[in-house]
Amino acid sequence: MAISDWPAAERPREKLVQRGAEALSDAELLAIFLRTGIVGKSAVDLARELLGRFGGLNHLIAASESEFCAVPGMGPAKYVQLQAVVELARRALGEKLVRGDVFNSPNAVRHYLQLKLRPLGHEVFVAIFLDAQNRLIASEDLFRGTLTQTSVFPREVVKRALFHNAAAIIFAHNHPSGVAEASQADEHLTRALKQALDLVEVRVLDHFVVGADQIFSFAEHRLL
Repeated sequence: MAISDWPAAERPREKLVQRGAEALSDAELLAIFLRTGIVGKSAVDLARELLGRFGGLNHLIAASESEFCAVPGMGPAKYVQLQAVVELARRALGEKLVRGDVFNSPNAVRHYLQLKLRPLGHEVFVAIFLDAQNRLIASEDLFRGTLTQTSVFPREVVKRALFHNAAAIIFAHNHPSGVAEASQADEHLTRALKQALDLVEVRVLDHFVVGADQIFSFAEHRLL
């Protein structure tokens, strides 16, 4: 049955207008993005197939163009549109962080890091540099590693903090394996970075580990 034949209250677009985007399922939101289905499948059916094939939104967003376009009904135009939507969301969250105290918007920080790091298939170590009022100065990808390890040099981190005249810093890195847990190596690294930055009076406010579905905070677990 075509979506146009559904009761009005069950159609994704009408449901969004009446109840807000948060009331829609992942498949319904994706169906609005897709706009149309294919022969024998509504947009919602196609959205469910995409989510099932890739194992959820995270893996769908992270899919390569060739993987995405291998799904019947998908193509380069849809792939580009999806990546553009994700990048717009990432930039909107970045703007929110720039406008005020980062810790007045803790969820914005988490969502920004998840959008930035979660889809990546390689490990990246990020530093968010803040001024004395915890306002965002800059966010930089400092180091990039393999699927299993990243080499992070405290000396280089200190150089970048001094370059930005930062008063505080938040670290983050992703675990491409999907597990949002701090390893013993992560704890050792964080301590080494904190000790190095203490010497130049730059505070380490947190270190986030971004997994597939969760994000781990060193500060929340009292590891700083």
